[in-house]
Parts: sequence; C-alpha cells; structure tokens
Amino acid sequence: MLIHHDNFSSQFIPARHVHVWLPDNYEQQPNLRYSVLYMHDGQNLFSPETATDGQTWDVAEALATLIASNEVRPTIIVGIFNHKNRWEEYCPERPLTYSNAKNLWQKFRSFFAVPIRSDSYLRFLIEELKPFIDNTYRTQPAREETFIMGSSMGGLISLYAVCEYPEMFAGAGCLSTHWPTVKGIILPYLEDALPPPGQHKIYFDYGTVTLDAQYEPLQKPVDALMAQHGYQPEHDWITRRFEGAEHNEPAWRARVHIPLTFLLRR
Repeated sequence: MLIHHDNFSSQFIPARHVHVWLPDNYEQQPNLRYSVLYMHDGQNLFSPETATDGQTWDVAEALATLIASNEVRPTIIVGIFNHKNRWEEYCPERPLTYSNAKNLWQKFRSFFAVPIRSDSYLRFLIEELKPFIDNTYRTQPAREETFIMGSSMGGLISLYAVCEYPEMFAGAGCLSTHWPTVKGIILPYLEDALPPPGQHKIYFDYGTVTLDAQYEPLQKPVDALMAQHGYQPEHDWITRRFEGAEHNEPAWRARVHIPLTFLLRR
C-alpha cells in the first residue's frame, strides 16, 4: 500500500511530496509495530509515473520479498521527494566549515543561487517528518529501528544524517556515494563525527562505469578510516564494488536487496 502525503509543509525547507509504503500485512496485523526506512529522491522509488526516465528502484517489491522470506524485520519505507535545489539540500554542510574547505566553499557559492541547506533538510526530517510518521503510523520510533538510505548525493546526506544524529538513526545505506562533491573535506569531518562502532551499520557501494567510475579512489580512504575507527567489515560496515554497474536507477534496483538485508536483518 502506497500512501501519498503531497506538498508536505515545513518551516525549514520548501514543501515536497512524501510517499509512505506500508507492507502487505500492515492492516491485517493491528498490533504489529514497524521499523522505518527513510529514503531520499522518493520520486524514483515506487512509481514510473514520477520517476526519472520512468525508471524506479522497485524498492517496495524488493523489501516485500525480504519480509516475506523472514530475512528482514517488518519495515515501512518513507520516500521523500527531492526539490529543484537537491544538491544544496543533500550536500553535507558542516564539513564546509572546516578550514581546508574555504576554496571549495567559494566555488560552491559561485555555482549555486541558494545556500547549502542540508542542516535544514535534516531538521525537517528529524523535527517534522519523523514525528508525523511516528504519530500517524504504527512505528517503532527508537533509534535501533530507524534507518536512512539514498544514492549519489542521497548517499552523502544519508551518511551525514547518521553522523549528525547518531541518536536517531541505527544505520545508513549509501549507494554510489558522490564523493567528488566533498573531496578533501569529508575525511577530516568523519574523523570527528563518525559514530563509534557497535551501534550503527553503514553500507557503501559503487559501480565502475559512467559517473560511478570516479568513486573507487575516493571510497578507499573512507574504507581505511572506517577500519581505523573499529568498524568491522560485514558486521557493522560493508563496502561493495559492482563491476560494470552504472550510475542510475536500474543499477541501484539490481542490488538494493543487499543494503536492505544488511541494515534491516532480523
């Protein structure tokens, strides 16, 4: 079941659509409470009518299959549509305050008409959207049952959300993370902000062609930092390389079951 909350208003960012997917048994099991997965670029998740080039992640079908096979916990998906200022909302804001980010910050300011507002976007998610979801649907609102996921810039904002609000999210799925945006500034930030291992799961992946071809050299230093901070491969952190995978919805659709299983495993 897909429920539309159109033009969801916010005091922090422009209004946008929010679509909520409920598992098949939601109405038949009134005493069951659900984990929640928040996903960015919500227009590309469920329906070809709203998706870029008509291509979706088919994430509801993937999650329904995993729930039916008892591989993952019962989970609600909250798909948050992007805005025309997507880049400004998804670019991690605090790394740009670091001293080595001055030139990069000036470049950003010259390219974009509005300020970077990822902190405002996260405040919308934490202070407005999550309370609405928890009050409207039968969720398990605790950190241990709350996850966030996206691709490209959506991967960056998902990682940023876990670092800025580790008390709110148990894990992040970061597919084809667009590291070039934060090249040179993300590692110092992660040194300071990465949550301690043991209570959070973080998933990274990347392809090898089109835009994803840029990612491997930038992913490897992040992987090294994860290991240095005590994250255990295959336990609370995964990085996957997909040979020949492109930077698009069909590529993410083909492998979305992997981060879903890793984050939501019972």
